[in-house]
Amino acid sequence: MKPKHIFGIVLIVAALGYLIFGGLGNNLVYFITPSEYFQNQAKYTGRPVRLGGLVKAGTVKYDKNTLELHFVVTDGVREVGVQSTGTPPALFKENQGVVVEGKFAGGQFDGNNLLVKHSESYQAPKAGSYTPEQIKKIIQETK
Repeated sequence: MKPKHIFGIVLIVAALGYLIFGGLGNNLVYFITPSEYFQNQAKYTGRPVRLGGLVKAGTVKYDKNTLELHFVVTDGVREVGVQSTGTPPALFKENQGVVVEGKFAGGQFDGNNLLVKHSESYQAPKAGSYTPEQIKKIIQETK
């Protein structure tokens, strides 16, 4: 094989490697806890991450008019204030597990997507446990 062919093959392989692995590194979204954030704040500030923990009791503030949601996520050791805009999921509540996608900015977490952990067990209601009026009320409350 001629040296120019070998050089061309090496150049193509290097370019493909850069496209695959270089692009991958820029698109990774880390899952971290508040304690992990405080161990290396510079690494996570300004880049997309998923912050996981429990919603601290007594910290949820939601304005239905502006759709602004503020709360604190804790891992039992450290806490991070979270700000988000939009309607929270129906299962969002205090002392509930939550994963928030977003970015750290100025010591606070700006979330753009909330994922709520829910119970893994489902039990269908027993026959006759709800009256038709109660079922209508439940449906109206979920709208």
